[in-house]
Amino acid sequence: MAEAYIVDAIRTPTGKRRGTLSAIHGADLGAHILKALVERNAAIPAADYDDVVFGCLDAIGPLAGNIARTCWLAAGLPLHVPGVTIDRQCGSSQQAIHFAAQAVMSGTQDVVVAGGVQTMTQIPISSAMIAAQPLGFSDPFSGSKGWVERFGTQPVSQFVGAQMIADKWEISRDDMERFSLMSHQRARKAIAEGRFKREIVPINGLEHDETTRDTSIEQMQKLEPLAPGGTITAGVSSQTGDAAAAVLIVSEAALKKYGLKPRARIHHISVYADDPIFMLTAPIPATRVAMQKAGMKLSDIDLVEINEAFAPVVLAWLKETGYPVEKTNVNGGGIALAHPLGATGAKLMTTLLHELERTGGRYGLQTMCEGGGVANVTIIERL
Repeated sequence: MAEAYIVDAIRTPTGKRRGTLSAIHGADLGAHILKALVERNAAIPAADYDDVVFGCLDAIGPLAGNIARTCWLAAGLPLHVPGVTIDRQCGSSQQAIHFAAQAVMSGTQDVVVAGGVQTMTQIPISSAMIAAQPLGFSDPFSGSKGWVERFGTQPVSQFVGAQMIADKWEISRDDMERFSLMSHQRARKAIAEGRFKREIVPINGLEHDETTRDTSIEQMQKLEPLAPGGTITAGVSSQTGDAAAAVLIVSEAALKKYGLKPRARIHHISVYADDPIFMLTAPIPATRVAMQKAGMKLSDIDLVEINEAFAPVVLAWLKETGYPVEKTNVNGGGIALAHPLGATGAKLMTTLLHELERTGGRYGLQTMCEGGGVANVTIIERL
């Protein structure tokens, strides 16, 4: 099978809720990163791009109407280049990378942009479901006899799932808060050392992520649990954010045609699912399956990016896999750097690639929990 190569990967800084990027239309935020990507890779004429695959959730209001296509057009780029928006929940732009890689590997396309955009200040999480309530739908499962027969009427919620994980894996609130503090400390150090500088395209005067906090265990201990008697608090949960990210994936033929130097090779892509009620556990079996399919061991992996939707998601994964925390989310994660939903997958891939280059690592693995109990796994090889 043909290979798929990463030529470039960039992102906007992540704006905090009601922060510097909060008033920017989703199409303009995505357009900013697409325009920058095309300009940075001027050896490829904009007219030669085959497709734009973007992830986005809650695609209503300014995010509606196939935001991938809208972003490309808002950037002033060629009219004939198509775009498609996909929703695999939190893994949407990681799946966009998979679809772009598959298009290249199949030989049907040569130059594809994969990425995502999310403006969570304007369109908060679950906005689409809230908008459907006047139509009589309180949740996506309302009225499904098949769902109730299989899973009953128990609540389907990421917050419930996070608490279930903490309980099952015996992860204490203290464990989670220490992990959260580490995420902030790592992120603040990364920003201070300029580790994100090469991957970030400034916008609206914002040059770095504005979501990190100078917090402490004592401050987190004061937070109330999200549910009575629970241990999940806002302090151990990912932050909302506004961001866009894009990854340029090309074929070997495109490398030769345009004289490009690949920065990484897509070594493995897969997706796997687990219990939709626990919802957030799928990265554990998905990683095992990916290792088997790739013929690798986790000891072969130099760096891991696993989305910090909630601290127990990562802590349970670490317990089950035995992978070193020292090589996991080394520059912080979603707890400190936010989780801009549909943009997160491409955002993490951008950071993973740059960190492999900074440290000289060879293989990087990315995974993340997704609604419905799904998880994507991507392994890249730095070249």
